[in-house]
Amino acid sequence: MRIAFVGKGGSGKTTLSALFSRHLARSGAPVLAIDGDINQHLAEALGGEEKSAAPLGAHLPEIKNFLRGDNPRIPSPEAMIKTTPPGRGSRLLRPLGEDELHARHVGRAGGVPLMATGEFDESDLGVACYHSKLGAVELYLGHLVDGPGEYVVVDMTAGADAFASGLFTRFDITFLVAEPTRKGVSVYRQYRDHAEQFGIRIAVVGNKVTCEDDLLFLKEQVGDDLLTHLEQSPWVRAAEQGRTESGPDALASLEPHNRHALTVLRETVDSHPRDWDRLHGHAVEFHLRNVHAWADARTGEDLAGQVDPEYVPGPAALA
Repeated sequence: MRIAFVGKGGSGKTTLSALFSRHLARSGAPVLAIDGDINQHLAEALGGEEKSAAPLGAHLPEIKNFLRGDNPRIPSPEAMIKTTPPGRGSRLLRPLGEDELHARHVGRAGGVPLMATGEFDESDLGVACYHSKLGAVELYLGHLVDGPGEYVVVDMTAGADAFASGLFTRFDITFLVAEPTRKGVSVYRQYRDHAEQFGIRIAVVGNKVTCEDDLLFLKEQVGDDLLTHLEQSPWVRAAEQGRTESGPDALASLEPHNRHALTVLRETVDSHPRDWDRLHGHAVEFHLRNVHAWADARTGEDLAGQVDPEYVPGPAALA
C-alpha cells in the first residue's frame, strides 16, 4: 500500500512520515520510506545510524533504462518520461526486491529501509525544478507491484506543490498533516479541492494539538475529513534533539495517545483494498496530459503510443 504525507511546511509531515514508518517497522511489517521532499530531512527524522544509498534523482537515466526492460513501445531511455506507464515487457518491481534498483538506491535510517530523491546539485541551481528529481519516484511507484501488508511511505513536498505532477495520484491514501491554526488548515482546503477532481482519498491528521480548543478548531475547519490527531509531544521534541533511543523499538516510549493515533492510521490504510484499475487509469491519464502539453514537442516522438492497451496492471502482470 502506498501512503503519502503532505501538509504545510512546518506542519510536521516529515515527523509523521517517520513515526508512521517506524510504527510499521516495529510491528514487523515490510516498509519502505521515501524522502520526496526538497528539504531531505526524513533520514534524520527516522533517527539512528544511517546507511546512505545513491539518490534516485541523480540517476534518472539509468532508472529509466532499467524499468523499460524489453517493452517494445519504449525504444530508449531518452523516449521515456516521468509519466510513462508500464506495459508488456516493462520491468516490474516488488517492494524491496532483489534487483539492481533496490540494491543501489535503498539505504537505512533508524532501522527503516529508505530511498531518497536527493538534494539539488550545483548544476541544478537556476536550471531545474525539484519535480525533475521527483520523476524517479513517480516512475518507481508506477512500476511497483505491492500488495496488502506491504507499505511504501512517501514524505512529499510541502503545500499544494504536490499537485505539480501526477505523483499525487499514485497513492492509496494521502494523509494531510494540519496544525490547529488557520494557516495549518489552508493547505487542506487546497488539497481537498484538487483531490476531489480525481477521486483521491485524503484524510486529515491533526498535529501539535495542545488542548480541547485546538481539537474543536480542527473539527470545525475540517469536519469529517479529520481522521485522528497527535498531541504536542515531548517525546518527539526529545527525539529531534537527539535525546531518545534510535530504532523502531524506541517508539514504545511515545505517548500512549500518539501511539494510538499511529494505529488508527494503519487501520485506515488497511481498510481499503488496492484499486489497480484506478491507479493505472490515473497513470495513463496524466501521461497523456504530459504528452500533449510538452513531451511530444520536446522529444519529437509520439509518446501516446507508449500506452499499452493490452497491459493488465497488478499482480497478474508479474506472471
